[in-house]
Amino acid sequence: MEIWINPACSKCRSAVQLLDAEGAEYTVRRYLEDVPSPDEIRAVLDRLGLEPWDITRTQEADAKELGLKEWPREAGSRERWISALAEHPKLIQRPIITADDGSAVVARTDDAVRDALER
Repeated sequence: MEIWINPACSKCRSAVQLLDAEGAEYTVRRYLEDVPSPDEIRAVLDRLGLEPWDITRTQEADAKELGLKEWPREAGSRERWISALAEHPKLIQRPIITADDGSAVVARTDDAVRDALER
């Protein structure tokens, strides 16, 4: 299991604390330092069953600067969104846990973290 975190994020810290409390084995990826490639973002999206706009933090300054709220949310724009996430990793929703069964969850709640632990 791997968890993508920003250590400054309270939701990320909570998720890590819960994983530790449950004795889970996992790897931490500080995705702002170890930036995911477009291929890694595609793979996580596939595991999540989501589109890039579904995991984009549209209230971030970078999102506003890029005008992301105006970008089309359709298949033809998918790669543009993925490129934006790779170039501006701060825009990626966090934390994301990739579970051992090949799935993934956006682990913003304790229930989502527990869901990942059960997989």
